[in-house]
Amino acid sequence: MASIKDVAAQAGVSVATVSRVLNSHPSVSPDARARVLAAVDALGYRPNAVARSLRTDQTRTLGLVISDVLNPYFTALARSVEEEARALGYSVIIGNADERPEQQDHHVRTLLDRRIDGLLVSPADGESPLLLDVARAGTPMVFVDRWIPGVDIPVVRADGHRAIQDLVAHLHALGHRRLAIIAGPAATTTGNERVEAFREAMRAHGLALPDAYIGQGDFQADSGRRATEHFLSLPEPPEIVFAADNLMALGALDAIRANGLRVPEDIGIAAFDDIPWFVHTGPPITAIAQPTGDLGRAAVRALVDIVEGRPPQSVTLPATLVVRSSCGERTSIPGSNE
Repeated sequence: MASIKDVAAQAGVSVATVSRVLNSHPSVSPDARARVLAAVDALGYRPNAVARSLRTDQTRTLGLVISDVLNPYFTALARSVEEEARALGYSVIIGNADERPEQQDHHVRTLLDRRIDGLLVSPADGESPLLLDVARAGTPMVFVDRWIPGVDIPVVRADGHRAIQDLVAHLHALGHRRLAIIAGPAATTTGNERVEAFREAMRAHGLALPDAYIGQGDFQADSGRRATEHFLSLPEPPEIVFAADNLMALGALDAIRANGLRVPEDIGIAAFDDIPWFVHTGPPITAIAQPTGDLGRAAVRALVDIVEGRPPQSVTLPATLVVRSSCGERTSIPGSNE
């Protein structure tokens, strides 16, 4: 394998100049840079990333711990994180918490052992002692989608409050009054935020939200199925089931169909987290969409700012209501807000 000395000899420059070119140092002349890059290409030279990390105390690697790799929302988020990191010269190692705090902590420890430069986390538990310790230790870290209240590190997330208000107003205008929600885990900020926003929106329209219309879910399909089975067993079932994430919506849809009911004729369904296959269900599902790609890119930029010594910023982006036809709407324009 070619060495850095071979590249220097081929390009007719010093080893120091080759190093500056490989590290994108601005002090190299355009001519020298072009000769070094040509030599690198001709010799097939590849820098030793391990040796370089030992010299610079950087690995150019970021860690990402997501809550559930089977959730299409987090899959899309991970993709945008990887794309943005690559564009900025970083690699990404991904760990799947599977909505389990102990698995989350296992991945966090493993990533730190691998000497990553920074960590992106969507906490599976709002009170993780390990994440609190990591934050206090000064490890570059950014929370994405979910966060731990009171921890002073940047948070990149979507604000679904207004979109949930819009959803309840939309359902009210359609004539629906009995609305139920499948909430996410109380240990997560998004689980709490969405159910409280729904409760507030119901109150604003003079609608009651009895305890029987609040199903406790865990952001996975089985919990959506169980909660919906409970709703359907009530003496007066709800007219609409709002699932606080897409997998719970899938479970709710399964339960509705297993009971021989039709959407929206017998009961309507809406979901938080719009995903591509919602336009292909019969009927297409009304949903709240988060700007997933923008969230992933913003999270990487915030983390790289910390790693590279720049002041980071928290970012909050709006979620939006996407109206389709799963709640009794008369028209359906898949993917639109109309």
